[in-house]
Amino acid sequence: MAPNQVAGEILSFFTRNNFAVSDRGEVITFEGTMVPSRGQAALLTFCTCISLGSVGLVLSIAVPEGGNNWFWLMTLSPLAGVYYWTRASRKEEIKVKMILSDDGNVSEILVRGDDVQVEQMRKELKFSEKGMIYVKGIFET
Repeated sequence: MAPNQVAGEILSFFTRNNFAVSDRGEVITFEGTMVPSRGQAALLTFCTCISLGSVGLVLSIAVPEGGNNWFWLMTLSPLAGVYYWTRASRKEEIKVKMILSDDGNVSEILVRGDDVQVEQMRKELKFSEKGMIYVKGIFET
């Protein structure tokens, strides 16, 4: 593929995912902020509630003097969601370098950054890792 076309696809991918170009040169640096997810906060709160309910059940059997009051521990589960929500945002930096072959086409793209973002870029832009061949799964169309 032509270098301009590949660079345009990479740039549009990262701008769609709320990244901005912070440094241009031989290595292009994209910076973005990963924000907390409401779904993950809700799942974390739910799992913590179930876990604390289990702890309450064990404590009500092991220490019967407390009775069913041990189940009040479940009211602490929203604190897990609050903790996640206040600490989950982080700044991500992804560096991209294109290596051209002798005929002027792109031969390699070196990407360094968050595994999730790199994997998502690889899937969306249909890139494959060096030396790897992509084989479709059973349920893929």
